[in-house]
Amino acid sequence: MDITNLTPGIVWKFFHRITQVPRPSKKEEEIIRYLESFAKDYGIAIKKDKAGNILMSKPATKGYEALPAVILQSHMDMVCEKNSDSVFDFEKDAIRTVVDGDWLRADGTTLGADNGIGMAAQLAILASNDIEHGPVECLFTVDEETGLTGARELEPGFMTGRILLNLDSEDEGELFIGCAGGKDTQGVLYYEQTPAPADLQYFRIDVKGLRGGHSGGDIHKGLGNANKLLIRFLYILKKNVDFTLCSINGGNLRNAIAREANVVIGLKPGDKEEVCAMLNRFIADVENELKHADPDVRITMQSADKPATCIAPAIVEKLIYAVHACPHGVIAMSHNIEGLVETSTNLASVKMKDDDKIVIGTSQRSSIESSKEAIANQVASVFLLANAEVTQGDGYPGWAPNPDSALLKAAVDSYKRLFNKEPKVMAIHAGLECGLFLEKYPYLDMISFGPTLRDVHSPNERIQIRTVGLWWEHLLDLLKNIPAK
Repeated sequence: MDITNLTPGIVWKFFHRITQVPRPSKKEEEIIRYLESFAKDYGIAIKKDKAGNILMSKPATKGYEALPAVILQSHMDMVCEKNSDSVFDFEKDAIRTVVDGDWLRADGTTLGADNGIGMAAQLAILASNDIEHGPVECLFTVDEETGLTGARELEPGFMTGRILLNLDSEDEGELFIGCAGGKDTQGVLYYEQTPAPADLQYFRIDVKGLRGGHSGGDIHKGLGNANKLLIRFLYILKKNVDFTLCSINGGNLRNAIAREANVVIGLKPGDKEEVCAMLNRFIADVENELKHADPDVRITMQSADKPATCIAPAIVEKLIYAVHACPHGVIAMSHNIEGLVETSTNLASVKMKDDDKIVIGTSQRSSIESSKEAIANQVASVFLLANAEVTQGDGYPGWAPNPDSALLKAAVDSYKRLFNKEPKVMAIHAGLECGLFLEKYPYLDMISFGPTLRDVHSPNERIQIRTVGLWWEHLLDLLKNIPAK
């Protein structure tokens, strides 16, 4: 089915065009060119800052000139995750979309509705001649997913509005007025390569089939983490038999829960049957643990070719202990907002790099700054005990809720008038760019809202088609009822 035939047509038309343009984080050149071409084609005022952020401006339609200017904001980049059997190049290929009942997904990759659907709504408003609104400024930021670079480097005075609608949320009917802050912590273990013994048999162990998901929005769901599962088995293995570790790779992006991981190990021929028995018992335990949260988990072991080298045993021991001890998941729930995760940490990736180091990537989130620092330091402490080299990012601030916001009241009133029911007013554990905007534009009145997305940051990412129309209707009504200056 051609997605441009979906409703509302103008939004889906631009979303389709966006899916045809590669836009990995930190590689947004092509989507920037597309936005510049769009502005030229539609006669829209446009400017770009040093970071690559784009701002397009459009005057009010007739009769709405007295309304205050509104900033519509989304980010250009997308998370690039794919299934291991998917042949796809995110730097060259167009996303292949699939209509699946009331959902739109991609074929084996992330869809990029996070935040392509927000961009599509902005472009639809800019391109339309029959949508009523006051003055609008459309801000498109770069590199939200891997560093919040665009929001971090946004220059004071680049935009003029005092009201901002962030279009990067994932539950229709929910209005977000706060988010967690975040920080990254990385541990590096340096290792020596030694020749792989010729008298061993070699096997590859894979963890697959996990759902994965957003390390903020999905961290409370109890999903399996491929890195944790693989290291759990290596810990059991170490206690019972001698083995050689030749390679380890798991997870990918810091803001995605690890879906897949693998190792290559060497075993004495006489230990194979015992190891298979241990693995079968471990698989049964894991399947029982995850039967509700992640029922499709698969752990396999198969013969592998003899590699040229392996990792020195002393580093293998430190790696297993450090990753096994590294916390992952929810650390604390909020005492202020029922059901909201307050603090969490994600064991995102374990990667061999440059033939001499193993890099362990993690990310921490909290709506309380001191708690964010505490969990980041706890993770760092685990790595330091293993004599790993530790680095931490600068992090980004949270967005403190303002329940007295005039914009929030207008958004709630609009939703009730349209749909005869109350929207939910929420804070979100995922990170949004709003906290960084407030640092440079402290007067901003903001909310975040969007249609319903599920399993973002994974190849299972999908958007519920009917909710796009509901969200779009709410957005257009709110633009006509923005609180007066």
